[in-house]
Amino acid sequence: METLISLVNKIQRACTALGDHGEDNALPTLWESLPSIAVVGGQSSGKSSVLESIVGKDFLPRGAGIVTRRPLVLQLHKIDEGREYAEFMHLPRKKFTDFAAVRKEIADETDRETVVNLTLVDLPGLTKVAVEGQPESIVHDIENMVRSFIEKPNCIILAISPANQDLATSDAIKISREVDPRGERTFGVLTKIDLMDKGTDAVDILEGKSYKLQFPWIGVVNRSQADINKSVDMIAARRREREYFQNSPEYGHLASRMGSEHLGKLLSKHLEQVIKSRIPGLQSLISKTINELETELSRLGRPVATDAGGKLYMIMEICRSFDQIFKEHLDGTRSGGDKIYNVFDNQLPSALKRLQFDKHLSMDNVRKLITEADGYQPHLIAPEQGYRRLIESTLVTIRGPAESAVDAVHAILKDLVHKSISETMELKQYPTLRVEVSAAAVDSLDRMKEESKKATLQLVDMESSYLTVEFFRKLPQDAEKGGNPTHSIFDRYNDSYLRRIGSNVLAYVNMVCASLRNSIPKSVVYCQVREAKRCLLDYFFAELGKKETRQLSSLLDEDPAVMQRRTSLGKRLELYRSAQADIDAVTWG
Repeated sequence: METLISLVNKIQRACTALGDHGEDNALPTLWESLPSIAVVGGQSSGKSSVLESIVGKDFLPRGAGIVTRRPLVLQLHKIDEGREYAEFMHLPRKKFTDFAAVRKEIADETDRETVVNLTLVDLPGLTKVAVEGQPESIVHDIENMVRSFIEKPNCIILAISPANQDLATSDAIKISREVDPRGERTFGVLTKIDLMDKGTDAVDILEGKSYKLQFPWIGVVNRSQADINKSVDMIAARRREREYFQNSPEYGHLASRMGSEHLGKLLSKHLEQVIKSRIPGLQSLISKTINELETELSRLGRPVATDAGGKLYMIMEICRSFDQIFKEHLDGTRSGGDKIYNVFDNQLPSALKRLQFDKHLSMDNVRKLITEADGYQPHLIAPEQGYRRLIESTLVTIRGPAESAVDAVHAILKDLVHKSISETMELKQYPTLRVEVSAAAVDSLDRMKEESKKATLQLVDMESSYLTVEFFRKLPQDAEKGGNPTHSIFDRYNDSYLRRIGSNVLAYVNMVCASLRNSIPKSVVYCQVREAKRCLLDYFFAELGKKETRQLSSLLDEDPAVMQRRTSLGKRLELYRSAQADIDAVTWG
């Protein structure tokens, strides 16, 4: 069972070395989950003397007023041979063999206001009034400090009460009862039994009749101030304590379970039992926390490289991650690419349909363009110039839907860039790089849009520039309405004749429109979508290669808070993995 306390002590030392003191609420803390014993009592109730008796050494600072001004945490280790020594976590590998020096170091470190984490916690004494030179809030401040330690479910409370005062007014019992009403974690210790008034004794308390706790009360007799002044050693003090109880007519029948030696053994045994019962929950907590820490560290990303090559490689890798996510949106692995197809399947056809070519080729418009094309000399056989003008003026309206298709796809691609930026976890790490990559990607899309618009509108212009003559050759000829040069010229401008021209032009324009409905998406995909997948960041990469280390560093300007968070999480993860390995190394019976 000694392995258990050694195990917890080892984990607590690791907590101290890696900065896990439980005060940073933003991080999970292993320290607070480990069982410990906190010593609580009123001011000058003998807490520190009890601790010294358990340890067997005179090492705690003494004096008038509030001497213990902050929690002091001690770990006790049994050594088989060699000289006894003390160690402080803030002074690793330095061994104190002079316990007077230990006392001085505790006092000095208290003045430095640096908390030293060890295992058995000596808390400041509860006080009822502030003395001269102390702030009025000190009464509540100390109580809150003590409460913060002993309210934790893994804390064993060692409640110290002087026997020469009324137990009903005991500060230790009062606050212990508040945080542990059923007394499952509280051990009662009665000090100063030898200082009680003649004719009075503490038998009723020690037998649990006056105030019953789940665990039996233990009485101790500490060294007197005269003993301390004379430097009476602990061995002699413990011998006198044993003799006091053994030879006392009031307490003789209780002697076997009285005294600081018995108290130390009892606490050690109980602590072992508590540790053993907590191990499964502790293992579960450690595994869960390791997963949480690894997940958050993964989210925060890798630390920034220090050399220029490392920085450049890091930026390229991040950009490749973004580029891959962008491609996944286009290819359907992620959502968004389907919106481009919707432009071709719905938006473009609807826009072409809204052009209403038949209204553009109304009787009045056909007559107007035909007569204008004839000029001063009416056409003899077929109004070729009129046909051409009608076709060209109708086809030019397709430029609007073609241009809108280019713009719509451009808007979708921009939206997918921004979405991909937000989904690239590494870019969240570096705000400046995020802005630069986003701007570079949008600039590339802008250039692609202009190329696409030029190419797509050229498709429309090509149709206007050259008519498919074969189409008109296949049209049925009407000898009386346009095919006979001897027919009255003026008859060629009647409604039936003009209606036939309008019908022929409409048929041709619809044929061209059907063709463009297929070729416009091909042009847009080739010039915008395909290019965006192929070389979205090529220009950015080219410029990146020209940058110096300082400029690369400016792109990787990680938030200092994130850097600190990653460092803290890394240390915490190291602590938990070490604790997991230590626990797994123990053979459980």
